[in-house]
Amino acid sequence: MGTTHISTGETKSSRAKTTAARVLSYAFLILVTLIALFPLYLLLINSTRSHVEIGEKFSILPSTSFITNFKSATMSGGLLRGIINSFIISASASILSCYFSAMTAYGIHVYDFKLKKFAFTFIMVIMMIPTQISAVGFVNLVFNLNLNDTFVPLIVPSIAAPAVFFYMKQYIESSMPLEVIEAARVDGSNEFRTFNTIALPMLKPAIAVQLIFAFTSAWNNYFIPMLIIERPENKTVPMLIATLRSDVASGGAAADRGNLYMSIVIAIIPIVIVYIFISKHIVQGVALGAVKG
Repeated sequence: MGTTHISTGETKSSRAKTTAARVLSYAFLILVTLIALFPLYLLLINSTRSHVEIGEKFSILPSTSFITNFKSATMSGGLLRGIINSFIISASASILSCYFSAMTAYGIHVYDFKLKKFAFTFIMVIMMIPTQISAVGFVNLVFNLNLNDTFVPLIVPSIAAPAVFFYMKQYIESSMPLEVIEAARVDGSNEFRTFNTIALPMLKPAIAVQLIFAFTSAWNNYFIPMLIIERPENKTVPMLIATLRSDVASGGAAADRGNLYMSIVIAIIPIVIVYIFISKHIVQGVALGAVKG
């Protein structure tokens, strides 16, 4: 009897500790989530306030200038055109990046050739070189080819994406058995068809994850477009927002903080839409794309 009471008491104590630990964990996660979302909340709040209201005082409550700011953001400064430009560049760059990175990772994983290890090492070394180091030579090449003020230099170079390749390589190693590829070859499938009809569908979760990252990276890219794009009608969203921010910082007649915050909110919407459409693959892609143990 005594043993039974002790065992029951230990079980209740263990359950109480587990419950307390779980409550603390959830409380901590909720706190971290609120801290992470608070800047976004302030962004949305400020998009409803006028330039004068934002300059006067801090507020966590919405105001009444949402419609005014929305009209100002969409009817001036070419923001909608900038969104179209950024979408064309980001969508094209992310698709090319994921497709060719997947193809490169597939080739290095499936085929055996003499320079296989060297090729992998070389790509990894390229990944560690910052964009700023090669920017001068890249811009000179663009101007020599008369491709300045076009979208081509912002799209085509995305084919070479070492970081995307590395992720795809890790995913393929952990989730694609070579027996499947061998079976396709036995059935008479050529290599290109095998990749597109068998390997590529198996890589769908990893591609979905990298599409989001690549799209977001291209969408937020300011450095390279700023060096290449000249005409106002070809400017991207980050360039237009930087212009608005410069106007606000200078305090000139064109300064409008409400317009700036509303423009940022509108610029975020396409990324959210892309995320919603392919987010269902993220958890699966991250889990299966982890480094193989």
